[in-house]
Amino acid sequence: MKRLVLSLLVENNPGVTSRISGLFSRRGFNIDSFSSGVTADPRYTRITIVASGDEQILEQIEKQLEKLEDVLDIKKLEPGASVTRELILVKIRAKDTERQPVINVTEIFHGKFVDVTKDSMVIELTGQQEKLDAFLDLLDGYEILELARTGITGLTRGSSDVRFLD
Repeated sequence: MKRLVLSLLVENNPGVTSRISGLFSRRGFNIDSFSSGVTADPRYTRITIVASGDEQILEQIEKQLEKLEDVLDIKKLEPGASVTRELILVKIRAKDTERQPVINVTEIFHGKFVDVTKDSMVIELTGQQEKLDAFLDLLDGYEILELARTGITGLTRGSSDVRFLD
């Protein structure tokens, strides 16, 4: 099974995310990750979608997205030719006597502590999916109380394929 990461530039119209996600559900395609946000120009939104499937399914996803009226540009975010990141917030159970190993690992991964209570810590970490997965593996032995992941967002490297809109 292959993985496809797409960056879509779409018109910032009501219902655009619903139409895009509806395209996936109507055809039985799975979305591994979906993140969106308004660009520097509020008329447009950047959506990053991660999907997996065989070659034929991934090709169909691209073709179907190209047909949508609100979709202005689609770019494949290929490893090495793009920059991708994900954000996680992880809340773990950790009493004050158990925190030093977590602090050490978090510092190595350039994470931040965004909340600390008597019995828990919330850590914020940004990076590529592999980095975040490696961090979570190192938390083995600590009880993860809650975990939130944003999904991947990304852009292609360089300026040669930037699409300028009026």
